[in-house]
Amino acid sequence: MSAAQSILDSWQANAANWIQTIDNQEIESRKLITNRAIVAAVTDLQPRTVLDIGCGEGWLARALHEQGLDVTGVDAIPALIENAQAKGSGTFLTATYRQIATGTVFSAQTFDLIVINFALIDQEETDLLIHYLPNIITPGGYLVIQTLHPLSVIGSLTYQSGWQPGSWSGMKRAFVQPYDWYFRTLGDWLRLLKNAGLRIENLIEPLHPETGQPASLILVAGKK
Repeated sequence: MSAAQSILDSWQANAANWIQTIDNQEIESRKLITNRAIVAAVTDLQPRTVLDIGCGEGWLARALHEQGLDVTGVDAIPALIENAQAKGSGTFLTATYRQIATGTVFSAQTFDLIVINFALIDQEETDLLIHYLPNIITPGGYLVIQTLHPLSVIGSLTYQSGWQPGSWSGMKRAFVQPYDWYFRTLGDWLRLLKNAGLRIENLIEPLHPETGQPASLILVAGKK
């Protein structure tokens, strides 16, 4: 089984747990810091149309819709998209990153801004997706990515990009089927965006109010 399929299988198996986790705000860093940070990073750029890739059950799409933005959400997990559609506030559809990268999902659409919030986990699928996205960003538009900050996850490990064992530890619910995920150094994130033809506009490092440590990394890239 490919790494990408293992990731998708895990999210399908945990969809109900994830919906309840998000609905009940059970992840402290999201509640305190990162949710607010990604909404601010997007709205500060004043887009009219937004594509939320890896939207899950749609909380970010709904938050941006409340700010008056025209938002489309897409996710590979049907159960999450069904939940997002039931909650309303936006357009939602099901597609994998590989399907998006073929150019068939959004062949007739472009967006002022594409946002991907903690949803780039695989190596190959991420590379394919990022290299395709400039095709559907309007001239002068943006790609905004929030991901784990390299300093917060590397610990005592060697600082180099590579696969890491995953875990659902720390979650309040009985998540199953942990998966391996691909760690990228900051330099490799920057190279990925540059090689896709994007320019780095900003790096945002939201800090935890109690520890003073970075809670996430937000990369803002513009279309040349």
